[in-house]
Amino acid sequence: MIKTNSNSARWRTVDLITLAILAVALGTAFWGYDSYLYPFVQVITAAFPPAAELQLGVWILPAAVGLVLVRKPGAALFAELIAANVELLLGNTWGVTVIISALLQAAGLELVYLFVRNRKLRLSNVVLGAALSALFEAIYEVFTYVPDFSVTFKLIYLICGTVSGALLAGVGGWYLVRALGFTGAINVFVAGREAQQARASKR
Repeated sequence: MIKTNSNSARWRTVDLITLAILAVALGTAFWGYDSYLYPFVQVITAAFPPAAELQLGVWILPAAVGLVLVRKPGAALFAELIAANVELLLGNTWGVTVIISALLQAAGLELVYLFVRNRKLRLSNVVLGAALSALFEAIYEVFTYVPDFSVTFKLIYLICGTVSGALLAGVGGWYLVRALGFTGAINVFVAGREAQQARASKR
């Protein structure tokens, strides 16, 4: 029988190392996204700028992956901060403010986890947490990056960001960890054993 996230909140060495490796990889991917894809998205959404916020979920992915994989208080924040620092060290468009964003992008997931930590973590929990994280970040961005938007544009911006967080980070993070679980590489985690059990039940 699979033990759920009611396990001890004490971190293991394998939790720290595995999550750090994944976060560094995602932080490096951020740098590539910032350098090559982000400018392209800005160009294709120039006619309707709020739509650019549909990419917000990309930056919340480490927090979602961290929570789904490790399932301990602080996992989302740990992963998001490492990824943000890697992005900062490699060079990015926003400078040190990515650390502020990292705190906000993990906050929603951490808050939701407080309410479900003694029960089995579900996809719906992760989607809700990622959506909330995205909303926190989008609100911050409305005041710092797009203060000149009209009220309508700001509302659409918030909606686009929240939807992106739910889908790209929430759903995407859940199934990314599930895919890793199918390989057997993360069987030391509950998420890995859940994936193996799900695969076995389909046979």
